[in-house]
Amino acid sequence: MAKSGKKLSFEEAMQRLDEIVEAMEAGEIGIEESVSRYEEAMKLATHCRQILDQVELRIQKIQIGADGQPEATPLDVVQDGAAEEGDESAE
Repeated sequence: MAKSGKKLSFEEAMQRLDEIVEAMEAGEIGIEESVSRYEEAMKLATHCRQILDQVELRIQKIQIGADGQPEATPLDVVQDGAAEEGDESAE
């Protein structure tokens, strides 16, 4: 899934997912390769979900300031990608 040791962007991961689905639907690959690509697709889907979760947290951190203007509060991120702070977000 990594591109030269670097994480794929959301767009790159989605493009790779599309390529995998197209190849599987077209019957271009055998059963063993299909299973291998399915495993890759699941990792890519998890990666995309993590990116979307981070974006959601960032959006939730945007608030309206006293002057009525949008104000972004910095998001503290720990290594596993989860926000580091109390559960202050309203859901």
